[in-house]
Amino acid sequence: MPLLQVQKMSHDFGGLRAVNSYDLTIEPGQIRGLIGPNGAGKTTIFNLITGVYKPTEGDVILNGRKVTGLQPHQIASRGLGRTFQNLQLWRHMTVIEHVKMARYSKISYGLIGAFFGTAKRNKEEKDSEEKAYHLLEMMGIDHLSAQVVINLPYGDQRRVEIARALAMEPKILLLDEPTAGMNPEELIQTMDIIRHVHEALGLAIFLIEHRLKVVMELCQIIQTLDFGHVIAEGTPDEIQNNPKVIDAYLGKESLD
Repeated sequence: MPLLQVQKMSHDFGGLRAVNSYDLTIEPGQIRGLIGPNGAGKTTIFNLITGVYKPTEGDVILNGRKVTGLQPHQIASRGLGRTFQNLQLWRHMTVIEHVKMARYSKISYGLIGAFFGTAKRNKEEKDSEEKAYHLLEMMGIDHLSAQVVINLPYGDQRRVEIARALAMEPKILLLDEPTAGMNPEELIQTMDIIRHVHEALGLAIFLIEHRLKVVMELCQIIQTLDFGHVIAEGTPDEIQNNPKVIDAYLGKESLD
């Protein structure tokens, strides 16, 4: 059974159809990419899948259950994590606090446990901190766990956001331009992290990215979007050589 299915999803902003009859199937463990010009509707698709917007038409099915119309936190609790194109971090919290905060949906000790400091509360808090620290190790930023996030370089802030998304223990991770604003060294490091997360956790990953090197090297299947329509879908080689994609997006841009 596919992990995620999007069926004939459309969305209107007033009289403008931003996404038109969009289909997607992601299998467990698959890495898929979504590319297209600015304004093509890529982030809108992420927002529709994750519940930020409700589709005008169509359905989103996660783990065999329809999640269309649910709130973002409800969809997240069913196995979908995401990052954002613009960093969504609490600027004055520490790195470890960010990751622990995302794990609170996994906490079961309740108000009484929190108030009285029960043994169950202490155990779950300890487990939560250990799991958060492990994710920071995976991101290569465990040595920054006590730092306030606003003091970190941009690339490290991106890693905090990925760690926070993973703290929800998703089955599928949506990454919205994970290398945006990074220098070449940070880009390579982030690509290595994405590979490591995919292999170590067995996650399916769906990513939007303008850096074509990232998409071509990481993704097994790529969709190209133009004005809310999918104009091509295939392997990296097929996408690079598709005349529609070249006309709409790639042009003379280097993929090296």
